[in-house]
Formats: sequence, C-alpha cells, structure tokens
Amino acid sequence: MSATRREFLGASISLAATAGAAQVEKPVVITTRTGGDLLSRMTWLNPPALENYVDGTINVRSKGRTDFWRKTYYGYITDNGHFMSIPVKGDFKFSARVMGNYAALYDQAGLMVRLDEKQWMKCGTEFFENKRWASVVFTHDFSDWSTMDDLSQNGAVYWRVERKKDSIDVLCSKDGDRYATVRQGYFPAGVSVNVGVMLAAPAGPGFDATFDQLVLETA
Repeated sequence: MSATRREFLGASISLAATAGAAQVEKPVVITTRTGGDLLSRMTWLNPPALENYVDGTINVRSKGRTDFWRKTYYGYITDNGHFMSIPVKGDFKFSARVMGNYAALYDQAGLMVRLDEKQWMKCGTEFFENKRWASVVFTHDFSDWSTMDDLSQNGAVYWRVERKKDSIDVLCSKDGDRYATVRQGYFPAGVSVNVGVMLAAPAGPGFDATFDQLVLETA
C-alpha cells in the first residue's frame, strides 16, 4: 500500500471536517427499481447522493469524502461508503458489470461482501497515480489492500465474488465470459452476509458509476 494514499486521506478528512458546517448535502433522489426481483430486494447502507434504476441498470452518484477502511497503518476507521446489498447465507456467486467516471484520487466502484463493520471485503476499479487499478481489500478488524493493473482504462469491467466455505474468491473479466482469479481470502463460514455493489470517493467530491448485469447464484 502506498503511504501517500492514507496520508492524503488523513489530510482530506481534516479539511472536510473544517468545511463541513458550510456544506449543504444534496438530497437523495430515488426512482422506482425496475429490471428484476434482485434489485427490488436490495437495500442501501449509506445511501448515495443520487440513484436511478432503468431496466436492471443502476446509475448512481457517490457523495464526496466517503470510504471503507479500518485502522491498518493509519489508525482511523471510515465506514461511510455506499453499499447496496442483499442478505445471503451459505455459498454463492455474485457478479456485476461495473463502470465509473473515475477522476479524483481513489474514486472506486465494484462489489462488496459484508458481515458487519469489522468484517468485510470489497473489490473493483480504483483510480490513483492517474490511472485505473484493480483493487481488493479484505478486512478482519484491520484492513489490507492489494492492486494490479485494471483490465480496461476506459471501459466496463465485470467483477465476481464466490463464497466457498470459509473463503471468498475474487475474479474479474473484460468480456463477462473469461474470468481471471485476482485473489482468495478468508471469510467466516456458516453465517449470513450481505453482498452487492459499492462505491466511494475518499478524496474527491463524488463521481458517477453504473452497475448492470447483476447476477446472484446461491448453492
């Protein structure tokens, strides 16, 4: 993990706190969810600034200064990113096509599996060093972070998470057909979790993202 990531965010959080009193939050706009039973059963943790649903596609805008992170190296906890999910127990596969107008440092969009505020994982595209990266974070009270080159610098990327017993496999694909494994990590077995799509803008004012082709397969 780059030290500049969390140092930058620490400064950003301080600035955001100072300016918070003068900021007026935009209202959340919610439209009817169409395009399948899955979307109708999903709910938001930390609703975004804007959301719109058309034929199974979610168009959403994140709020600024949002993220999911716990403790490691920098000592602080941030749990105000946006997460739209459905509860699942047992093994499953969840996938979605993800696209964002990534522009500010650490703009990110992808998938998330969450047991609670201390145990979760997220994966997706993240913007830093002036390019897109494929990013994965596993958190068990303390967060970690791993990256590799993203599969595209200007198009959508398919992401998939597969829960198998006490592990989660993270995969990505450029065409939605041929998937490559990015990472495998531990996750508690036999407990109900929430799985869905997430986005956050840790350092910027917010950005637009689109999620479609959401598919949930359960054992």
